[in-house]
Amino acid sequence: MPPPASIRVGNLTISPPLALAPMVGLSHTALRSLIYELGGAGLFFTEMLSAKRLPHENEKISPCLIRSQSEQPLFYQVFLSEPSVIIPALEKLEFIGADGIDINLGCPAPRLVKSGAGCALSKKHDTVKRILSAARKNTELPLTVKIRLGEELNEQRYLDLCRTIEGEGADCLTVHARLNHEKFCRKPRWEWIAKAKKIMRIPVLANGGVFTCADARKCFDISGADGLMIGRGAVETPWLFAELASSLYNIPKLYNPVSLAHVYFRFASLLQQRFRPERQLGRLKQFTHYYARSYSFGHQLASAIQNSTTMEEALERATMFFNTHEQLSN
Repeated sequence: MPPPASIRVGNLTISPPLALAPMVGLSHTALRSLIYELGGAGLFFTEMLSAKRLPHENEKISPCLIRSQSEQPLFYQVFLSEPSVIIPALEKLEFIGADGIDINLGCPAPRLVKSGAGCALSKKHDTVKRILSAARKNTELPLTVKIRLGEELNEQRYLDLCRTIEGEGADCLTVHARLNHEKFCRKPRWEWIAKAKKIMRIPVLANGGVFTCADARKCFDISGADGLMIGRGAVETPWLFAELASSLYNIPKLYNPVSLAHVYFRFASLLQQRFRPERQLGRLKQFTHYYARSYSFGHQLASAIQNSTTMEEALERATMFFNTHEQLSN
């Protein structure tokens, strides 16, 4: 059965149901705008934000909150460890014009786990219930949740968490199909997303392991998910959403083929437009680490940018690389 061309998340219609994942240091305004320009994405997420610090952030200068009007619908992902901080965070997000809120119950970063947030919070079903209940009572914005499969493959515990999330009014669930401790090199367990999909009435997005159209079709076949959330694959290949939208939903591509050099320098330009000078080079290096995998000799680009000490030097080195290795997407 082909995937649905659109899904309903709260009061929003998401079409196509292809979402850019929240990724620390990557899912910022520059990447979101680049992907929007290339086409195909139906939903964007911010980087992971601290619900506790959020009310005190300045949305005009905070690198995690800066956005353009084209980046929509945009859901803001928050992490927290207890319910008391959720209402002030919601008030801030409504004030700055969030299109939706995502609760992180899946991040395995040691810093978050130690604080009781991320995947550590997913073990505390009563606390999750209280957080979601408070959120649902205090906002009409779409409310979504992202989880992993848990500490171990325990179907009852995993499905109990899914039921709790739906029962407390969440509008959509994203499942990253790996255990909490599993690295990205571990093949995702898409069949476990199917277990959640069978019992859920709200849409379920599949996350993990999608880098090509073939991956996407296989993921849909196995998981039965309503849509996809894509992370690293969208950084390596920012036009992947356009490829998926064309292959899965017959949406015409805006650019075909794509110049890899043009995409890289457009990203750099967006960084320079949106961020202060001291915040640009680090983000370019982080993006290049993944994007360079698009090239047979990408390690040369990654190394050249990583060893750059200024944005100007990085762009000069990138120009030299692309003058030698210009390439178009297939």
